[in-house]
Amino acid sequence: MRQLLLIVSICILLPFTTNAQKPKKPNAAEIHESIKKLNFLGSVLYVAAHPDDENTRLISYMSNQVKARTAYLSLTRGDGGQNLIGPEIRELLGVIRTQELLAARRTDGGEQFFTRANDFGYSKHPDETLSIWNKKEVLSDVVWAIRKFQPDVIINRFNHRTPGTTHGHHTSSAMLSIEAFDLTNDKTVYQDQLKYVDTWQPKRLFFNTSWWFYGSRENFEKADKTNILELETGVYYPSSGLSNTEIASLSRSQHKSQGFGSTGTRGAQTEYIELIKGELPKDKINIFEGIDTSWNRVKGGKAIGDILYQVEKDFDFRKPSSSIPQLVKAYQLIQLLEDKHWKEIKSREIKNIIAAASGLYLEAVVTEPNTTKGSEINLRLEAINRSECNMTLKSISIDAIGINDVSEKGLINNIRNNFEFKGSIPANYEYTNAYWLNKKGTLGMYDVSDRQMIGKPETDHSLSATFTIDIEGVTIPYIKNAVYKTNDPVKGEIYKPFEIIPEVSARIKDKVIIFANGPSKQIPVTIKAGKPGISGTASLSHPEGWQVSPKNIDFKLSQKGEEKTIVFTLTAPKNQSEGYIIPKLNVNGNTYSTDVVTIDYDHIPFQTVILPSETKVVRLDIKKKGQNIGYIEGAGDVVPESLRQIGYQVTLLDPESITLEKLQSFDAIVVGIRAYNTVEELKFKQQYLLKYVENGGNLIVQYNTSHRLKVKEDLGPYPIKLSRDRVTDENAEITFLSPEHLVLNSPNKITEADFKGWVQERGLYFPNEWSKEYIPILASNDKGESEKKGPLLVAKYGKGYYVYTGLSFFREFPAGVPGAYRLFANMLSLGK
Repeated sequence: MRQLLLIVSICILLPFTTNAQKPKKPNAAEIHESIKKLNFLGSVLYVAAHPDDENTRLISYMSNQVKARTAYLSLTRGDGGQNLIGPEIRELLGVIRTQELLAARRTDGGEQFFTRANDFGYSKHPDETLSIWNKKEVLSDVVWAIRKFQPDVIINRFNHRTPGTTHGHHTSSAMLSIEAFDLTNDKTVYQDQLKYVDTWQPKRLFFNTSWWFYGSRENFEKADKTNILELETGVYYPSSGLSNTEIASLSRSQHKSQGFGSTGTRGAQTEYIELIKGELPKDKINIFEGIDTSWNRVKGGKAIGDILYQVEKDFDFRKPSSSIPQLVKAYQLIQLLEDKHWKEIKSREIKNIIAAASGLYLEAVVTEPNTTKGSEINLRLEAINRSECNMTLKSISIDAIGINDVSEKGLINNIRNNFEFKGSIPANYEYTNAYWLNKKGTLGMYDVSDRQMIGKPETDHSLSATFTIDIEGVTIPYIKNAVYKTNDPVKGEIYKPFEIIPEVSARIKDKVIIFANGPSKQIPVTIKAGKPGISGTASLSHPEGWQVSPKNIDFKLSQKGEEKTIVFTLTAPKNQSEGYIIPKLNVNGNTYSTDVVTIDYDHIPFQTVILPSETKVVRLDIKKKGQNIGYIEGAGDVVPESLRQIGYQVTLLDPESITLEKLQSFDAIVVGIRAYNTVEELKFKQQYLLKYVENGGNLIVQYNTSHRLKVKEDLGPYPIKLSRDRVTDENAEITFLSPEHLVLNSPNKITEADFKGWVQERGLYFPNEWSKEYIPILASNDKGESEKKGPLLVAKYGKGYYVYTGLSFFREFPAGVPGAYRLFANMLSLGK
C-alpha cells in the first residue's frame, strides 16, 4: 500500500482562516470581493500593544472597503490581563488571547502579527516598559514586521507624545513604531534580517486620534485638523448584508476573555488619523493618495491587470467558474514577476480564488486528533472538482517523508474522489506547541531564536502535502495541512488541529501546594500515555530539605490516552521553605517531565500546550481562626482553591440563592474579583451581605473596577469610591498605616517580609475616597507618585467587619506567595 502523510488547509478562499477551523466555502459574492482585493496592491499595518487595543472599525474598513492588505501588529499577546471566561492566566491566557485575535481577524479580514514582548502587567510609563522589555529586540521585531509585511501606510493606535498619561505599553508601541519608520530602509540596521527580507520604506505613518485624546469633543472641535484625515467607516456592504461597524463589532466581540462583547451599530462613523511622518495626502479622504495600488505598481503587472480587471468586470455570479481560463492565465503571468513580495502574496490569493471559483475542495482527515513521534497514522482524503473545468490531480507529494505519488486522477465535475493512506511521523519532528513557550523567557521577553518564526501568530504545522493539479492546462500546487474531524451529536461537524505530543506526560493538579497543617502531604501525579504500550519509572524531584517517599514508582499504560495516578508522600522541613517539585518519567532511557494542557472554548480552535510539569511547594508558617468560608465567584480567579489549600472549608455560593439565613452559617464571606462588575444578581443581594456584617459577620470584597458596576450605591456599609489607582511595581515599599490594627497582628504577625516575592503588581483599582468609618491599613506607591492609601480598608459595622481590598491576591496565591496567604488568613479571622 502506498504511504502518505499530509495535512489539509481548511481555508479555500479567505487567507485569514486558521488551520483548525471548519472549511470556508465561499459564495459567488465573496469570490467577487476577493477578486477586487486581488486587484489592489497596497498594504496597511496597524500597530498597538495588546489584544483588544486594535480599532476593528478601521481594520475592517481598510480590508473590506479599501481592499488593502491589512494587518494588526500587537506587540504582546496579552498575558498580563485578567480572564473573564476561565481560570487560565499568564502563558495560557496569552495562548487564548492570541487565538481570539486570530478569530477577530477572520471576522474583519485582517492578518495578525506579534513581537516577542511579554505582557508583564500594567505599566505606568514607557521608561518602565522599555526597561523590562528588551527595547533593542522589540524594536528589531517591529522593524522585522515592517520589512516583511511592506506596508505603504502605518497607523498607530496610541499617541507617542504623551508618556505617562496611559498604559506604558500603549505609548511604547507608538514610540517604537515611529522609531522603526526611520530604520526599516537602512541596510546597516539589523543586518541579520536582510538574509530573509529586503529593506523597506513606508510612505506614511498616522496616529489614529479621536476626541478622547483631546479630553472632550469640544476640545477636539477646536483643534487644528490640518494634518488630520477623516475616513467614513460606517459604509454598508450589500454583498454581506452588514455595515462596516457591524463587522467591527463582531470582530471586537471575539475578545471574550476580556469581556469585550460589542453590539453592532449602523450609520455614519468617522475615524480620524493624524499624519506623523511622510507626505500628507492631497485627497484627505484617501489614505493611499499618490501611491500606485494598481497592477502597474510592479514590473510586468500591466498584462496581469488587463486580464484581472476584465475578470472583475465580467464576473458571472451564476457561474464563477467561467472566469477560470482567464484566472489561470493571470496565475501564469504572476509566476513571472520579478517582485518576490507581490508574487508570493498574489500567487496565494489567486490560487485560493481559482479553487473557490471552480468549487475545488481538498481535505485530508486523520483518524485521531494527535499522535507521537514514530507512530503510524491513517488519513482519509477527499478531492472534488465541482465545475466543468478540466482538472487532473497529477501528484501528491510529501517531501518531508519522501512521498511522491504520481498516479494521475482525472477530477470530473462533481464526482467525489476518496483515498486512504498510512504514514509514520518522523522521529525528528517537533512537538506541536506554542512556539514562544518552547523556551523559558524573562519577565519582559519571550525567547525565540528562529528569526523566521518571530512575529508569527501561531506555530506552523510542520507536516504538509502538495497537491499538484492541472487546471485548464496550467499546473498549480496546493499545499495543505492535516486536521482531525469528528461529529458531535449536538454541534455536528467538529474540526480540531492534528498535533504531535510526547509519548507520555505527567501532571500534578495543583500548581501550588501549601503545607500549613502538617509536615506531610500526599502528592498525586497523573501519568497519561500519548501512545499504546508505555511503561517506565516515575520519580519526584524536590527542593533541598524536603523528603519524598517512595523514591521511585513503576507504571504501565496499555492504551493511548490511558491515565494512571500514582501517589508520592512529600514531607516538608520544619521551618518556612519553598521550592518546586517536578515529576520525572523514565521510559526506555528517555526522561519526560512535561504536562500536556488543553484549552477548549467554542470561540477559538482547540489548543494543546506543552509546558514544564512543575508545582511550587511552600512550607508556610500560618495560623488561622474560623473554618467555614462562603465564596461568591467573580471573574475567573483561583482564590477558593487556594483557601482550601490552607485548611479552610470553602463553599461556592450561588448568588441567586443567597439569603440572610444561608449567610449566617459562615465564619466569613469572600466576594471574588470583579464580581460586582460581572454578577448581575449581586445588586439585589448586597443588602443581605451588609446585613450579614451588621449581625456579626465578616465580609471581604476583592477588587472591582468603577466601570460598569452592578452594585454602585451600597458597595460598602459606608460611602466608598473606587478609582483607577494602582501600584504596578510588585516590589514597591509598603507602609503600615495602622500597625496596631488586628488585621496586621492576629493570628499572624504581618511584617515587611510578608510583602517580599510578590508578582506582577501590589494591587489595582484602589478606592481613593472613603468615609471616616474605614481604617486604611496599608499604603504604597510607584516611583515618582503620591502615596496610595487604599489597598486595604477595614470598617467595623454593627457587630461585624467589612473589608475592601485591591491587593492582587488572585495573582499572589497561584504564585505561592507566603505573605499573601498569611495576610488573607488575618482578614478571614477578623472578629473571631
